Amino acid sequence: MNELDAAGITDPALRASYAACRRLNAHHGRTFFLATRLLPARARPAAHALYGFARMADELVDNPEPGTDPAAELDRVGALVDVVFDGGTPDDPVLAALSDTVHRYGIAQELFDAFLRSMRMDLKPAEYATFTDLGAYMYGSAAVIGLQMLPVFGTVGSLADAEPGAIALGEAFQLTNFLRDVGEDLDRGRLYLPLDELAAFGVSRELLERRRADPRIRAAMAYFVARTRAVYRRAEAGVPLLRPESRPCVRTALTLYEGILDEIAALDYDVLTRRAVVPKTRRLVVALPAFAAVWARETLGAGRRLRS
Repeated sequence: MNELDAAGITDPALRASYAACRRLNAHHGRTFFLATRLLPARARPAAHALYGFARMADELVDNPEPGTDPAAELDRVGALVDVVFDGGTPDDPVLAALSDTVHRYGIAQELFDAFLRSMRMDLKPAEYATFTDLGAYMYGSAAVIGLQMLPVFGTVGSLADAEPGAIALGEAFQLTNFLRDVGEDLDRGRLYLPLDELAAFGVSRELLERRRADPRIRAAMAYFVARTRAVYRRAEAGVPLLRPESRPCVRTALTLYEGILDEIAALDYDVLTRRAVVPKTRRLVVALPAFAAVWARETLGAGRRLRS
């Protein structure tokens, strides 16, 4: 069944808005898009809308259109978020889909405001002394993404019980991005690896900016990889609290994203001259069993409904 039909989205303009978000997800969110295809069809449009909003705001900061002011653009988006939560539907297709999603699932505005606050923190060169200092940024850039998705995933108990796992889910993915993208972030004037933790291994920002292989950098990266794997374990502990039909999506995303850490290790932790990428064959090996299980669930379920 078509995702939009399964979600009961019939208005042509709204269907077009969700389709635009799906295209953003398919183009930019290779791993996330693959995982969202394992969600029940009715839940996929909401995942696309939430991804579309995050991607749109992120692009305003990281890849602004020539002649635009990223700060002003974020203010514009923030004003549109206010319109959404005041009950309006902005003309922007991503915000229109977001408006429908947040009202369907009861997602709080604070989660989007916090995300935009973190995006504003990226408008100037950034570095963080400790993981505690990084925490405020990561709440808005990562934890809230997991919390936004939680009502879409659904839970077997209260949302509050599942929130720690959802927060860890967002943080695990974000920390993985930080490790994979050290060089790209330095190009933008940002360093997300805490300075105190780097200094314990004799690593400074200046050393990283030389972009040369160094045993001190390798040791620091090995430490950060191990620390991030512990966050993945916390995220995995929250999976049984999600509705059963959402678990294949989350487990697959966790496995694929943690695979980036495996690739970093395979590169001998050289993230400054090479980019860690999970090979397509490995993504397929991980995802295919989950796709088969979802296909069987949906196909057999549809057959039972037809016979009843």
